[in-house]
Amino acid sequence: MADRFRGFLPVVVDVETAGFNARTDALLEVAAVTLTMDENGYLMIDQCFDEAVEPFEGANFERSALEFTGIDPFDPERDAIPETLALENIFKPIRKSIKAHGCKRAVLVGHNAAFDHGFVQAASARADIKRNPFHPFSTFDTATLAGLAYGQTVLARACDVAGIDFDGKKAHSALYDTCKTAELFCSIVNRWKDLGGWDMVLEARQYED
Repeated sequence: MADRFRGFLPVVVDVETAGFNARTDALLEVAAVTLTMDENGYLMIDQCFDEAVEPFEGANFERSALEFTGIDPFDPERDAIPETLALENIFKPIRKSIKAHGCKRAVLVGHNAAFDHGFVQAASARADIKRNPFHPFSTFDTATLAGLAYGQTVLARACDVAGIDFDGKKAHSALYDTCKTAELFCSIVNRWKDLGGWDMVLEARQYED
């Protein structure tokens, strides 16, 4: 894994929020999926984690965003926890996975990854978390990768072309979207391997040596 991604561990993340501004709008859900690799070099899902998040004090709520996700931020049945605890519950197993795979840091994988990365980084800053496992600016964006590999940039449509089941009724749940994004990312990376792309890279490395 460390060799495949230059010392980085891909970790798939999806967030559900109360708007588009990471600095002012509430983070409501965060989910992460760690990845691993089998003995043949194929990428696969390892572990899944998700937390419902209490809105931070003074957070903004955009009505259109809440109507889109269907989340009631103050519903007690959400079992939401404070941002700091939610992030630590997500970050702790990611750090363990980084160490287990001999990597130096995680790189966030997301569908339109800049959005998820921005909210994770902003929440980490509010919580004053010193050991954020994610690279501060690099990401892998499955919208871009799916556009290249499958000619589709919408998650549901890309999954359909890739042969991945996608239930639109379950969409906009952070955990569901994260798992589907993880399946899509693995599909693209593994397809590249099957087509000989990674072998070509390895051959070029050997030639350079």
